[in-house]
Amino acid sequence: MMKKLSVIVPCYNEEAVLPAFYDEITKVAEGCSNYDFEFLFVNDGSKDATQNIVESFAKKDERVKFISFSRNFGKEAGMLAGLEHCTGDFACFIDADLQHSPELIPEMLKAVDEEGYDIAACRRVDRKGEKKFKSMLSGAFYKVVNKISETYIDDGAQDYRVMNRNVIDSILSMKENIRFTKGIFSWVGFNVKWFPHENRERAAGDTKWSVTKLFKYAMDGIIGYTASPLRIPLYLGILLIILSGIFALAVIIQYAVLGFIYALTLRCVMFSVLFVGGLILISLGIAGEYLARIYTEVKDRPKYLIAKTNCDK
Repeated sequence: MMKKLSVIVPCYNEEAVLPAFYDEITKVAEGCSNYDFEFLFVNDGSKDATQNIVESFAKKDERVKFISFSRNFGKEAGMLAGLEHCTGDFACFIDADLQHSPELIPEMLKAVDEEGYDIAACRRVDRKGEKKFKSMLSGAFYKVVNKISETYIDDGAQDYRVMNRNVIDSILSMKENIRFTKGIFSWVGFNVKWFPHENRERAAGDTKWSVTKLFKYAMDGIIGYTASPLRIPLYLGILLIILSGIFALAVIIQYAVLGFIYALTLRCVMFSVLFVGGLILISLGIAGEYLARIYTEVKDRPKYLIAKTNCDK
């Protein structure tokens, strides 16, 4: 029997681009005649005609499988659902917007199946077409997370990758509810071959990643893969003690030289109150973030709910 590649495609309001994507991905499959293909579309609660279009593909192509969520659970849940339901010897994550180049799949598949690599992954070579502010935030995120975390995440690493069944099973063994897949990819390790990749322009539609969503995603990555932020109050407390000593010494010197301390003392008290208040709020905020994640994990709710699928047929 031929080996099978499961192409997992998370979708959210992608009706404008899906026909073009389907045309391109099926052409790639035709060029890989020594492999079976499965196209697994995960509809993440789209509000447009995404599901109808995917079902029309499934009616004419038995390789097309779909999972439709009951609501929007996020791309991380979509990727997890794809891995849990795919039946291939290999799995490939690719975005439906055609910013990922489907023509790279044969080379990536060859690296995993023939060259001894466990993962073939794409890494961005530049950030052309991306807003400067977003690029700056993205670069800052990788610098911060790699500075404080034990899990190194490659700057520019993309979700676009092909992996073997051993890697798939290893990722599925990680049961956390709040998932940061880029961190999971790095944490599981394995032998990775990197492919330089220049993002193409979106074929249609708009990006679903706002600055707010990216910030939340970054926070999930930082808090999910390091406990270093919990040590910040300790460091700030040490700094506060040092500053308090300096101010006390300044008050003593002023009193000894000038004979009065009222003005400086008032300023010191005001500064100290504001500084300590800020320190307390920062400490509570950091602890609250970790506590919120513990609360979510303890509830252990399903990571997604399926409204409709043809995967069990």
